[in-house]
Amino acid sequence: MQLSNANVLLTGASGGIGLALCEALCREGAKVLAVARNIQSLEGLQQKYIGQIKIIRADLLDFQDLNKVIQVASQVEGLNLLINAAGVNCFATLDHQSPEQIHQLVQLNVTAPMSLTAGLIAKLNAVSEAKIVNVGSIYGSLGFAGYTTYCATKFALRGFSEALRRELADSNIQVLYVAPRATQTTMNSQAAQDLMQAMGSKADSPELVAKIIIQSIKQGKQNTYIGWPERGFVMMNSIMPHLVDQGVRKHLSLIHQLGH
Repeated sequence: MQLSNANVLLTGASGGIGLALCEALCREGAKVLAVARNIQSLEGLQQKYIGQIKIIRADLLDFQDLNKVIQVASQVEGLNLLINAAGVNCFATLDHQSPEQIHQLVQLNVTAPMSLTAGLIAKLNAVSEAKIVNVGSIYGSLGFAGYTTYCATKFALRGFSEALRRELADSNIQVLYVAPRATQTTMNSQAAQDLMQAMGSKADSPELVAKIIIQSIKQGKQNTYIGWPERGFVMMNSIMPHLVDQGVRKHLSLIHQLGH
């Protein structure tokens, strides 16, 4: 797909990865309908890329706002790229998460992208070539202690992407799934950062993740897993999960300490 003529709906556009993606898309010449709750960080980009960014202030936890986004996007001529990048993380053991927190993660990470996609499939299929990009996580293939609810939502998004890709195989729409590893964003709590440091985990910059997502879109790569050794852990988890069990168990005391 050539992004110079793309008309994009991007959710989570004011967040770390989303903001970097918004700028990367504009540099490619795309026109972006940027969805965000907090639009201040987007206003500078809107001034820099005049005429390329239209902002929708919306809270994807609100069904009325979800419908508003669908209605506005449905009016975009030639809409051919939907990027579901909005999401929320939560490092906490399950017994320290409230029903409200669990609902929020499921709503934003699963219900919102599914609802937006469902509402825009007909619009996207009206052009000769369109793509849906779901930004998931390495934790969508690797269950990790302390991220129980987050993992569940990203497993769901990965399954949704796979099933939808097969469902739309005879359409003009291609479905891509991109799974970043840890990323340097404000979404990571101090406890999550402390755990990453103790485990020696690396975190990528939002700009690097955005660059890889852009490459995946251009190449039409169905599944992209970012980072090593995380890609190796995903493979190991599918073949020899007991080894991953043992590895995670070594960190359980620290996870319980930080995740409370």
